[in-house]
Amino acid sequence: MEKKLKPDAIDDDSQLADAVRASAHQIWQAGLGAFAKAQEEGSRVFSKLVQEGNDLQKRTRSMAEDKAGGVADSAASVAELVARQASGSWDKMEQVFEDRVTRALAGMGVPTQEQFKALALQVEELGKRVAELSATTAPAAKRATKTASKPAAKRAAKAPAKAALAPRKRAPRKTPAPGGGEGA
Repeated sequence: MEKKLKPDAIDDDSQLADAVRASAHQIWQAGLGAFAKAQEEGSRVFSKLVQEGNDLQKRTRSMAEDKAGGVADSAASVAELVARQASGSWDKMEQVFEDRVTRALAGMGVPTQEQFKALALQVEELGKRVAELSATTAPAAKRATKTASKPAAKRAAKAPAKAALAPRKRAPRKTPAPGGGEGA
């Protein structure tokens, strides 16, 4: 079945097509205008965005430098604290080592520095006593040489000096024998 076209309908269709074409053309021109406006405004907006970006970068850099300075200060204080703690630990370890060495040397019978100093003082005192005794025995030795032979005088002069220099010997202790009697 065929439809018959009416002449009025054709006019309506062509008017509609012309209206659509005109409307599409206007939309196209509006788009081109918007594009041109965007290009024009875009370069201004772009420049403004670049400027704001520079400002933001400067502020960020400034804040980062401030934070970095704070971090550096805190890192330095932490490093100082760690160094003090390490030094304290090292000193403690050194003291423990010295104590152990001292105990080991004492166990082997090695005298300490204080004992050496005391011994040096004793030697000095003994030297003074020997000098005193030598001074007091010299007149007696002269008298003895006149009356006795020379070897006897030398023995007499040396005897008090030897007695002063000789270490004192202690008598051994008597310990009871295991059977309850006296030791042999």
